[in-house]
Amino acid sequence: MCILVVTGASGVGKTTAVRAIEARTLAGVRCFYFDSVGVPTAEEMRRDHGGGEQWQSWATRWWLAELDKLNPEIRVAILDGQTRPSYIIEAAKSVSRTVEIVLLDCRQSERERRLHEGRGQPELVTDEMNSWADYLRRQADALRLPIVDTTRLATQAVADRLVEVVDRLLALPA
Repeated sequence: MCILVVTGASGVGKTTAVRAIEARTLAGVRCFYFDSVGVPTAEEMRRDHGGGEQWQSWATRWWLAELDKLNPEIRVAILDGQTRPSYIIEAAKSVSRTVEIVLLDCRQSERERRLHEGRGQPELVTDEMNSWADYLRRQADALRLPIVDTTRLATQAVADRLVEVVDRLLALPA
């Protein structure tokens, strides 16, 4: 039983790819979305957790603990979430399921185009988001995590790459 966390900055195609996998209705696989529990305001994050980074760490631990409780018939739980790989690795120490991480990334110009045109969220095209994307890429490189560059890949091709990981996880002994 495994958890696959698909992470990356806004606009790299995480949710689109995970939804494409979900549409395939793979036996033993279920998809979850980090933000589906609600993202508190910056003020709430400061008040309740000490800040945004602390909230992200807490939410990552919460998600992995919840996914760890799933019925064993769900052999691979896929979590779409914009969180630091280091938080995932730390949270993974407290769960019984194997945890794998894949970073989705793309060129800054493509990510910005997607945020402007595809998602209608130009407010996310900021220096801070560019720094976040760079940080995630550097952390994934340092941790030698698999990275899927979505710059020129169609949604189904990104989903295919992730399904290759899922197939490998499904092949592990239960």
